[in-house]
Amino acid sequence: MAEQDEIQAISKFFKVISDSTRLSILYLLKEKERNVSDIVEVLGMEQSAISHQLRTLKDSRLVRSRREGKSMIYQLDDDHIVDILNQVRIHINERDHE
Repeated sequence: MAEQDEIQAISKFFKVISDSTRLSILYLLKEKERNVSDIVEVLGMEQSAISHQLRTLKDSRLVRSRREGKSMIYQLDDDHIVDILNQVRIHINERDHE
């Protein structure tokens, strides 16, 4: 059985991705890297709200950023994030077709 610390870390991970805004950001970054302005435009939200969610995703090691001129460019931290999102989507679609 998984150690309690590992269970807590997994629980925290699912709490982070359970927020629809953060999940929307992850799906946008799955397509391509983006700056905050791009994400704000696509999601139609305030920049401060998007920045807050990006900080949460970054603190959870789901996204990373780099500076490009005056902009911060965000991307998924690694391919495992894409794999997890794809596996969840496959699981949900299987249930819809039963």
